[in-house]
Amino acid sequence: METSDAGLASGRVGAASIAFVGLAATAPIVTLVTVVPAAFAAGAGPFVPWSFAVAGLLLLIFCAGQAAMIRRFPSAGSAYSQVAHGLGRPGGVVAAWLALAGYHAIQFGLYALAGLAAAPLLSGFGPAPPWWMVAAACWAIVAVCGTMRIEVSAAVIGLFAVAQAAVLAGVGAANVLQPAGGRVTAGSIVAASGLDRPALGLLLVVAVLAFAGFESSTTFAEEGFQPRRSAGFGGYWAVLMITLLCGGLAWSMIVAAGPDRITSAAGRGPELLFDLADERLAPWAVTLGRAMLFTGVLAAILALHTAISRYLYALGRERVLPAVLGRARRRTAAPRAASVTQSLIAGATLAGAHAAGADPGPRTARWLITGGALSVLILLLLVAVAALLRLNRVPGPEGPWGRFLAPVLSTVSLASLAFLAFRDLPALLALPVGYPLVRAIPAALAACVLSAVAHALLLRRFRPVIYAGIGLAGTPVVITPVTPHAEPKPATIPRQRDPGAHRPERVTQRSPGPE
Repeated sequence: METSDAGLASGRVGAASIAFVGLAATAPIVTLVTVVPAAFAAGAGPFVPWSFAVAGLLLLIFCAGQAAMIRRFPSAGSAYSQVAHGLGRPGGVVAAWLALAGYHAIQFGLYALAGLAAAPLLSGFGPAPPWWMVAAACWAIVAVCGTMRIEVSAAVIGLFAVAQAAVLAGVGAANVLQPAGGRVTAGSIVAASGLDRPALGLLLVVAVLAFAGFESSTTFAEEGFQPRRSAGFGGYWAVLMITLLCGGLAWSMIVAAGPDRITSAAGRGPELLFDLADERLAPWAVTLGRAMLFTGVLAAILALHTAISRYLYALGRERVLPAVLGRARRRTAAPRAASVTQSLIAGATLAGAHAAGADPGPRTARWLITGGALSVLILLLLVAVAALLRLNRVPGPEGPWGRFLAPVLSTVSLASLAFLAFRDLPALLALPVGYPLVRAIPAALAACVLSAVAHALLLRRFRPVIYAGIGLAGTPVVITPVTPHAEPKPATIPRQRDPGAHRPERVTQRSPGPE
């Protein structure tokens, strides 16, 4: 393997490509198939699209502070570098561990969904293949694409994301053009009855967690056309597109089923989106929608793979993890060692699950994705706090909005949402209060944070030079050795020289007296 210490290549992807990677990482079609019908079945009705709108607004505010931090610290480590500069080096290591844990959990949940998404497409060719076979095929595709140039990987992800968005937009347009009862009523926008506060808070938490993964696109900051700007703009556009797709499609489903019948229609579960499309579109269009569900899962797995690889690369470059991870291939300028490492981790996990006889289904996927999204939510909160502290402690060109107001608002809102998420965790997991998994997820996140802090403290104790370089994106650290101070010598008074000794010819001589 030809590797180089030159690092990732800049000027490879633009803000549009980065935005579509962020869109693909969230897999909006998975949200529309799994999360939205459950919210409708609970009686949320028109509150569902409004919750996506509010969540999108809150995350757009968050993007203001994040973009300001990217302009100052463009790094493949993204949140790792930003939090290190705002909350200190241990905080940066905590952010890296949370990102890696969250993205891996979401990725494993998507692998569990891959077999279910492919089953309707493969049913016409005989018995549905087992889940591990479909997951293995997805793993092989991701492993190959992950080691390619970022232009190729981003193009594959972007193609899947654009196709997914186009098909969803077509389905949404068909729902609105052929509404239930022949007209769009105000009941699809304004709910006839309200929800209590706990239900509203839970709905907003679900909507925010559905955005988990959009921030992963900021790991391409070093490879953007404008390293200090492309990733920031990409984050804005990713949040905007996710808001329009999830919120718009949720509203169109209310229009298609009817505001008074959407709760009963949601009893169809994951088939709601496709059943409504089947009533209005040709069969091939419905089949295309099912194909987009599978490709959406695959694109999300690949997008998360690229993000994990760049976090591993950033940690390896600064020797926080083994240095081999911080090397890029000379020909492609891709973090090949980090990509292969992530593929080996995912492959070993899938092989272990198959060997253990596991048969993951929708419930397992829900638990994994929810746990990973909670980790990402804490990560976003750390980034918001880091932006607030760093941007005001070291003022720069940012205005009051980007430096103070946006970070404050995002910190308060994300902290409130995190509190609500952990308070209502049994409802998020659809488990009883005393179920062991309800306590296992917070315990796992706490263990992740404590392990990261211990990792940072060990580096400070035994590898101080590496510890000093945390968050610096590989910038060399210059250590000036401190020499011990010598004992001061006692002061001596210089001996007074003889007058005129430097001019012998002027030494005073006895002058002859008078005769």
